[in-house]
Amino acid sequence: MWYKVNYNKLLVLLTPTFLRKDVFIQFVQKVVSPITSIYDDWFRMRNENLYKLAHNGQVCYLRKALNDKFDPVLRRIQIGNGNKFKRQYIYTRAEQKPKFLGTMYLYSRTDYADTGVDFIIYVPTELVNVQFYEIDALIQFYREGVKRYKIVKI
Repeated sequence: MWYKVNYNKLLVLLTPTFLRKDVFIQFVQKVVSPITSIYDDWFRMRNENLYKLAHNGQVCYLRKALNDKFDPVLRRIQIGNGNKFKRQYIYTRAEQKPKFLGTMYLYSRTDYADTGVDFIIYVPTELVNVQFYEIDALIQFYREGVKRYKIVKI
């Protein structure tokens, strides 16, 4: 491809044959080494940008991106649906509603359907303790703007 350049090989090919001695080739390689370094940085950034463009906020791609970066060997990061519990209200005496409460469970504010999260990311505890902000930044980069999420330790 047009972007794959081997500067060491190109250097030798562009040098006249009568100057192709080891000392001269090494000298010219040292002169061209800053250009080679810049090219290597550009090539690495190009591959990173192509990787970012190949992934989006879909569950399968987001899970792959998270596992590739933070847990490449065991791939333990999972994504699940958010909890959608219905709210239970306790009525006052003035509202004249039934007082029987039955069994009630206390949930976090993010576990309810109207104000809850859209998806939950299950991450191993040792990764969350060390790299929480990096995980959060990667999720922020890929998620859709209106989706809410919660990171849960497993």
